[in-house]
Amino acid sequence: MSREGISTGVYLTHLLRAYGVEVVFGIPGVHTVELYRGLAGSGVRHVTPRHEQGAGFMADGYARASGKPGVCFIITGPGMTNITTAMGQAHADSVPMLVISTVNAHGRMGSGEGWLHELPNQQGLVAGVSAFSRTVNRPEELAGVLAQAFAVFNGARPRPVHIELPINVMLADAGHLPLPQPMLVARPAPSPDALEDALDLLTHAARPVILAGGGALRADVGALAELLDAPLVMTTNARGLVEPDHPLAVPFSPSLPAVRRLVQESDVVLALGTEFGPTDYDMYEDGGFELPGKLIRVDLDPVQMARGLAPVLALVADCAEAVQALLKRRPVAHGRNGALRAGVARVAAEEGLEDNYRRDLRLLNLVRDTLPTARLVGDSTQLTYAGNMGFAAATPGSWFNSATGFGTLGYGLPAAIGAKLADERPVVAISGDGGLQFTLAELASAAEAQVPVILLLHDNSGYGEIKSYMIAKNIPPLGVDIYTPDLAAIAKASGWTVHRVTKLADLPDRLREGADAPGPTMLIFGDDLRAQA
Repeated sequence: MSREGISTGVYLTHLLRAYGVEVVFGIPGVHTVELYRGLAGSGVRHVTPRHEQGAGFMADGYARASGKPGVCFIITGPGMTNITTAMGQAHADSVPMLVISTVNAHGRMGSGEGWLHELPNQQGLVAGVSAFSRTVNRPEELAGVLAQAFAVFNGARPRPVHIELPINVMLADAGHLPLPQPMLVARPAPSPDALEDALDLLTHAARPVILAGGGALRADVGALAELLDAPLVMTTNARGLVEPDHPLAVPFSPSLPAVRRLVQESDVVLALGTEFGPTDYDMYEDGGFELPGKLIRVDLDPVQMARGLAPVLALVADCAEAVQALLKRRPVAHGRNGALRAGVARVAAEEGLEDNYRRDLRLLNLVRDTLPTARLVGDSTQLTYAGNMGFAAATPGSWFNSATGFGTLGYGLPAAIGAKLADERPVVAISGDGGLQFTLAELASAAEAQVPVILLLHDNSGYGEIKSYMIAKNIPPLGVDIYTPDLAAIAKASGWTVHRVTKLADLPDRLREGADAPGPTMLIFGDDLRAQA
């Protein structure tokens, strides 16, 4: 591809293609149109959301489903303030996201004179929700800054990166610049000495347990659990590491008493890619999660090792590398009753759940069993909360949502759109009517992009979970019974196929129809359907 006489904005497109970028999410504006000059005919697909927050959520879902960073083109000022919520969710869940924005030209940047879209300090705005934010002051800097971004995505704890181009730099000539070969970054492997120490602890353990988080999604954790005969406890972002009926699987939250007992009775705990976040381990904030046994932690982030529970042994490494190294050393397990211990924990955890959670889990299981290859992408809504308590996903990466950690609303639909753009697997978004209204306009984005997602919409005319919480706390439920427009009519007007499902027996057929449809499908249900599960 010729680069003679091209601008830095067009040069950026060439660089992105060199890094294998296939999709960009963005809304063109007067400050970003030069970024779009090179997109036509480049092979990079552009998807237009209706709000920059939607762009960020789409990029998040795309990244989780594809394993590649989600890329966004964002305008100066309001575009950046709009996307920071999505960046916060991605930062909390270690999701790779590349946010490329413009900024006012040198001499106008941060002047306080009121230039179009001017912010005092865009870098300061995104500092807390990004691995780094960098201003490209000369065309010659762009390739190096982009290489640093992909070094974070590929070799460190992945998080959002923000790169801003002053308008004068974006328009500057870059035809003289070469197209560098993307740098290959190998993720770190654990040190041999640390591996031997871990092997010794695991070999001599009588009751080992594995705690797996989202950082272990691409590791062969199931094989290691079998070799160690160790129950495998999966946090929200690790569900699906083993099949739902695996004898060692414990797909229940470690906030539950039964799972906590399993951990407390263990003598060695191997924690893989989990930050021990409170919304996974102490959802009810009772301080009841205890780990008296010896803790081995494996994490890409050395700083994270010093947060939360202190390990006796810390392996700074990629989880997939560490697990593979342990499998090669084949620690020997004898008489650890792993399947029995896991089974006792599973039964007790399910029995300890509230009736409404067990009912919602049966509903989620029906969705999973009807569409076994589907990804289920949840908003912060009641069905998702139940799933985080104990849903057994079918495959790694087939259950993720915004209901832990940062806990945004409006995530489900746009994240599902992004996930569906990653491959051909069915995608089911799970949302409530309240959360959907945060990003309701993205219904049109899905239809425009011809993305056949399925939206499983729980319509209870308000913020049901918060209402229940207020009542439990003896607080008058004010502000939670909201006016809900005719969502079915809005969806139909936006190009969706809509069905209201009132009988549980009809749900499988509707799901299969949605999975085979050429466009998006909304399945609306109420508490009457939940009661049938």
